Amino acid sequence: MRNSDKDRLILALAAQLRAERQTREALAAVIGNGQLDREVLLAILEDPIPASQADGAQQGVTHRDLLRADALAAESHRPRARAA
Repeated sequence: MRNSDKDRLILALAAQLRAERQTREALAAVIGNGQLDREVLLAILEDPIPASQADGAQQGVTHRDLLRADALAAESHRPRARAA
């Protein structure tokens, strides 16, 4: 059965969330091991673990779905105009 656009978006967002958690775990492991070297910490923060198409490939998530999820996430962070 083919997943709907909404289902694929949810799966793509879940893949991104997993990637965010993996990045956070990597950062926690580095800090926990006492590796507080500025360059190591910046490398982790500047080049986080990406959400991969492989995370959701079995469920029909495409690169396009991941890009759509990125766009939606960026849109939700924009300040909204206030009504006067």
